[in-house]
Amino acid sequence: MLTAPNNRLSRRAFLSGAAASIALLSSTSLTQAVFAIEPMSGAFDYDSFSQRMKDLAAQPYQSPVLIDSPAYTDLNYDGYRRVQFNTDKARWRGDDHGFQIQAFPPGWLFKETVSVYEITDGDAHPFAFDSDDFIYHFDDDAERKAIETAEFPGIAGFRINYPINTPDLADELVAFLGASYFRALGRGNIYGSSARGLLINSWREGPEEFPRFSEFYVERPTGDGPLTVYAALESPSVTGAYRFLISPANEDSQETVMDVTARLYFRSDIGEIGIAPLTSMFLFAETNRHAFDDFRPQVHDCSGLVFEPEAGLPQWRQLNNTPQLGNSFFWDANMRAFGLYQRNRNFDDYQDAGAHYERRPSMRVEPTHDWGQGQVRLIEIPAKSETDDNIAAFWIPNEAPKAGGEREYGYRLIWGDLVPRDDAELAHVVETRIGQGGVSGVEHAATLRKFVIDFDGGRLADLSPDTIFEVDAKASAGEITSSTFSQIDANGLWRLVLDVETEGQNLIELRASIGSGGEPLTEAWLYQWRGEIV
Repeated sequence: MLTAPNNRLSRRAFLSGAAASIALLSSTSLTQAVFAIEPMSGAFDYDSFSQRMKDLAAQPYQSPVLIDSPAYTDLNYDGYRRVQFNTDKARWRGDDHGFQIQAFPPGWLFKETVSVYEITDGDAHPFAFDSDDFIYHFDDDAERKAIETAEFPGIAGFRINYPINTPDLADELVAFLGASYFRALGRGNIYGSSARGLLINSWREGPEEFPRFSEFYVERPTGDGPLTVYAALESPSVTGAYRFLISPANEDSQETVMDVTARLYFRSDIGEIGIAPLTSMFLFAETNRHAFDDFRPQVHDCSGLVFEPEAGLPQWRQLNNTPQLGNSFFWDANMRAFGLYQRNRNFDDYQDAGAHYERRPSMRVEPTHDWGQGQVRLIEIPAKSETDDNIAAFWIPNEAPKAGGEREYGYRLIWGDLVPRDDAELAHVVETRIGQGGVSGVEHAATLRKFVIDFDGGRLADLSPDTIFEVDAKASAGEITSSTFSQIDANGLWRLVLDVETEGQNLIELRASIGSGGEPLTEAWLYQWRGEIV
């Protein structure tokens, strides 16, 4: 893993469209689609759709037309929330397949609209939404009348409902909202982290480009199989034809699974693209609890990055939130998976009866074919509020795209609790804590830091008391002055304790794992210490 911190950057508007949509689910980015080639109607198939987007890449980019109706553009946050889709008018409501389609209105921050089509028997036809599909909860009669009678500018995006929790209630399953953002839920989850279709030049020199999904084509289900959604991606530098095969969570599976295909066509050279990008929020946990005056012990949508190389130990990279920007890279020729995970699943870990962070979904990306040479990049942006999306993880190909080129990426994106399996061979990290190093009651230099890592599961519980453990701990700088590994009688967890002398250092990469007899017993724990001393 290589690190390249950049302390100059302090942008709060990272993942701009998602910050609001994370906070309320009903955030949307809207766009009146404008194409050099007309949207598809009539016969539809993925290959023809892909060819259309390839042809479009050869045409000049046309910026989306912004809505201009004051009744919508003047909506503030509270006003926007008062415009709600009438669930009685959900498309496909009452159909045996169980899926329903609802639309998001334009307004507030979202000045663009999208087009949504239904595919029936291989033919695509527009989903017709209008102002009568919405309920306007305004106390002021004049405000309500103004928006009810205004010309309807189109929709911001849409969501898919399905009975993932109980058979008689179609809960929200997936939402496509703003730019190329989307999110999904597993059984029992509530919204937290998000995904995007594509990243372009994120946190590099020069401006970031935000591709957007401008059109969607949704196949009307005919049986019990997955729901298929196609999306047109557009930006000044690229076009794309996306396909999502969505298998919802149910009573037999807690997880919602998306099989994603992304076909990309490049209008121009791009310095860096991010494939299968994931975005989330990490404010504080046991590692940096001291920095926040808050009654809650932890506040985050995810607590760590999981990286699984083709060979070697799976890795748990504990997330952090410090005043310094964090940049980390994870290399492997043929990685198995990466993801942003929320491992703490108990209410007591958060004590937030409103946000319920223990119910936020984890996200896991599994490539379904060879992506070639590349690396996973993790970005940790300084954040002061839980409304800030400050975590991003995505895969970067070693070879940057060139104008006129095209690429295809396939991956499985899994949303849900993603708890470690009971029959897992390796123990997993439960918690990471940091504090003053040394022995309690004895004064030590503030530069001596203690890292406490708790493990659970795997084969640890089956080992005999006389097992000899091997601690494999490394630091890229500074010095590990001591290490111990033992079981905690009070809860049965296994605890690794490292003392690290950090004097003269402002960045140290730490890695540790436990084995016995040359065989691994735990996943690898990783942490990037960025000079934080209380």
